[in-house]
Amino acid sequence: MATIPFADPYVEAVLPPGVVRVGPSGELSPWLDVSYLEAHAGDLDVLHLHTGPGHVAAVAGQCWSETVRRLGIPLVVTVHNLHTPDDACPRDNDMDAHLTAVLATAEVVFTLTRGAADEIAERFGRTAIVVAHPAVAVADAELGSERGLVGLRLGRISAAVPDPGALVRAALSGAVSGGGRLRVLVDAADEHRIGSAVRKLAASGDIDLVVHPAEEWPAQLQQLHVAVLPEPCGSHSRDLETCRDVGTRVVTPSCGWFADQWSDVVSYGKHEQGRLDPVSLTAAIGAALTRPMPRPAEREWREAQQAAVRQVHADVYAQVAADRSWV
Repeated sequence: MATIPFADPYVEAVLPPGVVRVGPSGELSPWLDVSYLEAHAGDLDVLHLHTGPGHVAAVAGQCWSETVRRLGIPLVVTVHNLHTPDDACPRDNDMDAHLTAVLATAEVVFTLTRGAADEIAERFGRTAIVVAHPAVAVADAELGSERGLVGLRLGRISAAVPDPGALVRAALSGAVSGGGRLRVLVDAADEHRIGSAVRKLAASGDIDLVVHPAEEWPAQLQQLHVAVLPEPCGSHSRDLETCRDVGTRVVTPSCGWFADQWSDVVSYGKHEQGRLDPVSLTAAIGAALTRPMPRPAEREWREAQQAAVRQVHADVYAQVAADRSWV
C-alpha cells in the first residue's frame, strides 16, 4: 500500500503492524503526481490519503481523483481538516473542491471526531468512520511543569493571524489576570519571523521568549500549565493530543472540532470576520489558569486505544484490497 504523506507521526501511529508501504519517502509524495500514479498503479492494493495540508488540497483534485478511479485503486481517505487552517475564511474553495473530489472517490472515509463526521455527512453526503487520535508523545518523568505558566506558540503570519503582536498582548493580559506569566515559544526554523513588538516585550521582561528546535516541542508543552493553540480555522489538532499526552491544559479557538477531540479544553471565540477576539482569548486564559493541571494520559489506556485504531485500519485495508481482487 501507499500513504500520503509517507512519513508523519499520525500516519505512523495508525499504521497496522506488518503493512508494507511502497514508493519514495520524500516530503512531497510522488503518488500525488498523475503520471507517477499511472506508471506504478500495479504496485498498490490500497492508497490512503490523509487530507489537511494545503499543498495536498491543491494537487489532489478532480483530475487526480478521476485517475485513481480509472486505475481501480482502492482509495481510503482520512479527513483531518475540513477547512484550510491558514485561511481566515470558514470555507476555502480549494479545500472544498479537494474534499468533494476525493470523498466521491474514496472507498472508505475516516475522521477524528463525531462533529467532523456529521459535517462530512452534511456537506459531502459521505458516512465517515470515527477513529480516535492516538498518542503522539510520552510525558518525560524527569520534567516538571510550572503552575501559572502560559505558553503561546508563534508561527508564520497568516490571513487569520495577521498581527502576532496583538495575539501575544491578548495572551499576556490573560496570563497576568490569572496570576501567571506568559512564555512565547518559537520553532528555531521560524526565529526570523519574530516581530519587533514581540521582541520588545521580551526585552522589557514582560514575556519569556524561547526559541527551541522542533524535536523539543513536547517537552516545551509539558513545562506549561496552559498551552494556547491559536489554530484559526482548523478542524483537529495534533498539538492538542500532545498536550493530553504530557498533561497540559489547552486553550483553543471555538472553531473546528477541538472540543470534540478532547472535552477538557477551554475555548475562546473569534470576531465574525474570523479574526482574533482578544477579549475572549484573555478571558479563556484566565479561566484556564483557575483549573488544575491535568495529569498526563495513562499510557495503558493510550496503548489500548492505539491498538484498537490500528485494528480498524487493518480491517478496512483488508476489505478494500479484497474487493479489488474480485474486479
